[in-house]
Amino acid sequence: MKTMMNRILICLIAFLSSIDMISQEKQFTLEDLNFGGNNYQNMMPRNKFYTWWGNELVRQDLEECFIVDKKTGKETVFLKLEDINKWMKEIGETRPVRSLYSATFPYPTKSLARVSNGHSYMLVDFKLKTVVWTDSISTTVARDWTAASKATAYKKNDTNGKSQLFVLDEAGNEYQLSTDGSREIVYGESVHRNEFGIEKGTFWSPDGQRLAFYRMDQSMVSDYPQVNVYERVAAYEPDKYPMAGETSHKVTVGVYNLNTLKTVYLNAGDPTDRYFTNIAWSPDSKVIYMFELNRDQNDCRLVSYDAMTGNRIKELYHEQNDKYVEPLHPIVFLPWDSKKFVFQSQRDGFNHLYLFDTTKNTYTQLTKGNWVVMDLLGFNEKNKTAIILSNEASPIQQNTYAVDIKSGKRTLLDNGRGWHSPMLSDGGQFLLDKYSEPDVPRVITVTSTQTPKATNLFVADNPWKGYKIPEYSVGTIKAADGMTDLYYRMVKPIDFDPTKKYPTIVYVYGGPHAHNVDARWHYASRSWETYMAQKGYLLFILDNRGSENRGRDFEQATFRELGQIEMEDQMKGVEFLKSLPYVDADRMGVHGWSFGGYMTITLMTNHPEVFKVGVAGGPVIDWKWYEVMYGERYMDTPQTNPEGYEKTSLIKQAKNLKGKLQIITGYNDNTVVPQHCLSFLAACVEAGTQPDFFAYPGEGHNMMGHASVHLHERISQYFDDYLK
Repeated sequence: MKTMMNRILICLIAFLSSIDMISQEKQFTLEDLNFGGNNYQNMMPRNKFYTWWGNELVRQDLEECFIVDKKTGKETVFLKLEDINKWMKEIGETRPVRSLYSATFPYPTKSLARVSNGHSYMLVDFKLKTVVWTDSISTTVARDWTAASKATAYKKNDTNGKSQLFVLDEAGNEYQLSTDGSREIVYGESVHRNEFGIEKGTFWSPDGQRLAFYRMDQSMVSDYPQVNVYERVAAYEPDKYPMAGETSHKVTVGVYNLNTLKTVYLNAGDPTDRYFTNIAWSPDSKVIYMFELNRDQNDCRLVSYDAMTGNRIKELYHEQNDKYVEPLHPIVFLPWDSKKFVFQSQRDGFNHLYLFDTTKNTYTQLTKGNWVVMDLLGFNEKNKTAIILSNEASPIQQNTYAVDIKSGKRTLLDNGRGWHSPMLSDGGQFLLDKYSEPDVPRVITVTSTQTPKATNLFVADNPWKGYKIPEYSVGTIKAADGMTDLYYRMVKPIDFDPTKKYPTIVYVYGGPHAHNVDARWHYASRSWETYMAQKGYLLFILDNRGSENRGRDFEQATFRELGQIEMEDQMKGVEFLKSLPYVDADRMGVHGWSFGGYMTITLMTNHPEVFKVGVAGGPVIDWKWYEVMYGERYMDTPQTNPEGYEKTSLIKQAKNLKGKLQIITGYNDNTVVPQHCLSFLAACVEAGTQPDFFAYPGEGHNMMGHASVHLHERISQYFDDYLK
């Protein structure tokens, strides 16, 4: 009896241990891992929010702001939400400020915080304990505010319901800058479809007295017939969409003067088939600088203009390339020398800094090497150094360096590992650094840009603790040219067994201005990869030639034949996968979105014997249906490169489809318009091939909110149905 009881006890303990083990190894859901999921925020590494007030570091929170001691990390409350709302009531403002997360401190030497109640912005003096200014716009429209003069540029509808550009000065006087704004004539917004580094359409001068702004005439551009299906009778809601080889819009640049209340336009000549970008001001607010690009995008000129008259002053810099030149950054003047500025160029094969002397009209190269300057953060005025981000340490890293302006000597300002995203203080003496590493979710430090000794402010816990996670690894293979290193990420199935064979999914993007593999947490693995690894798949992600951060020649290898070199490199990845004993070559799938959707169908139809299943989201099908600026940069026009367009079109490939292919699109996609996938479906009907198709009504190029969970459930289920 005693022996029997012991056996029962042993079994009970084993059973309870197994239950405990299961409870400790929780399973992920898409609600956990997808950005639209209801538990996604809890599964992300915790974060803290900071800003700079001069050289004082400020931590922002919901109800309080803290001054942070940069040596010890100790925090002291200096601004409270309840006090601000008390001061608001004293001036008769009943709508409360609800959060201090977005509070800023625009004046380094003044005790002023800029906050918003969702309708107006105001400046509160936290030493005098009062509201000292409000913008009085009392609307939720987007604003471009300048601290120099407290003037605000914004868009709103006029009495005819047409969107116009306005300026409100510090005293609350409103000035209407445009009268002919419409769907065809657009003021003060991003132009050239957000290419060339353009993110906005208004640019204040340093003194806050002049506003440069874009005016875009797109009346000559063809309409793409988007439809709103949510009306009782579906409504026609067209987009202006200039396709490659077709008529493009015309852009001019106006300058409004708050002193004269007049607008002049830059005399840049005929804007037809030209691009104007990277607008910058001289420190004295008298001169505007602008990069001007021809439609072929192979001839780039930096030109200066008189901001008072709009007259052209001179051309300062000229760069040509037999493929393309792509200016992405405005010039930046040295804070201590108003006659010198820094510009960025890939002229030597990699993006680097150059120092231009306006008195001599000459420039010298500041940084050099087979690596890329990722960003210019600003300057340490005291040490006369430029603070940059680069991948000098590794092609998959982003690290911070100080560059001596005189000698070009570089000093590493971080730990030399991982992926760093710092924020520079006013004057450039300190860095607030947020970074992660493959096994480090998030760390926040503060350091001096003179003697880089970091103070740890925050280390995030692993939010996936208690979950079973796959193995994330990174490596390199040779590109199809046999010489170039390509970086890949592999995500192995949970409970990986090297003696088994696993269904394998190649996730691909492959296009310019993007990469998938870097030294962030989990090597920048997308959460969907973890979800699929949990379901027993192996995931493989390769950054082929044509992707970003590897230099001009690496990217330009795909010129005039998008998808071809990329496909060759991806197939080298497949060759590598087939060499692995645990990859099931008979169960190989591919998935990608946008350019990755194009690559998915390219791979499925050019190598139907390899890929059994594919899911292509928002795919380009034929580059002649893509927009002018991006499409013509990489492909030239259909008129000048008919062979390239013919070779890269997927219409003629529809007949080659053999595996299971699901195409997904946003029904109202205004980036890769539905004409792409619909035309491919028509070609498949004619060829007798059978893809599957799903559309998201009302959605654009990417599924937003909880629709993204639905999307990824659909993608996952498709692989489960046909690959697993």
